[in-house]
Amino acid sequence: MEGPVDKLNLRRELIAARTSLSPGQLRANAIKVRETLLEQPWVQMAGLVACYWSTGSEPETHGLVFALWKHGATVILPVLREDDDLDWAVYDGPDTLAPGRFGIMEPVDTRRGVDAVRTAALVIAPALAVDRHTGIRLGRGGGSYDRALARVGPNVPTVALLHDGELIDEVPAEPHDRHVRYAMTPSGLTKLM
Repeated sequence: MEGPVDKLNLRRELIAARTSLSPGQLRANAIKVRETLLEQPWVQMAGLVACYWSTGSEPETHGLVFALWKHGATVILPVLREDDDLDWAVYDGPDTLAPGRFGIMEPVDTRRGVDAVRTAALVIAPALAVDRHTGIRLGRGGGSYDRALARVGPNVPTVALLHDGELIDEVPAEPHDRHVRYAMTPSGLTKLM
């Protein structure tokens, strides 16, 4: 790429690359990511984990959420509000999810409020890409996760799940964009900050 990286075009390129991944590759990636994350002591010790329920070609989180829950963590998942901010509700097994806005699966449990993410010991966030130098994440453009990450304390591990090739040299940043401390790809965990 020449010149400054354009967010819109970068999103298009990354989404196109994701949609080219086969179902078998997506499953294999999910297993590698889940196993590597669950080996981390700070993941094992996290009592309250904020995660997301993946859709489409996003790095798959269904097995990860289930494993965290089965290992005793309380897992909260986002509920997209009308103002595009994220409320949070507790995951209590796969039968406790229902389609929400845009068909994204959400917990049916009582909403805990936008500030519930402040109490998480670990936050796992979606991203299309992460800048390997700054930790700035590129999302889908709605700003929902930037608002949520702004509420997370500076010492809380924040992890973006990515496919290989999505930890890149430059993600264009605006003042509201938030960074993550780790990037998790099928190839391994990278500490960014």
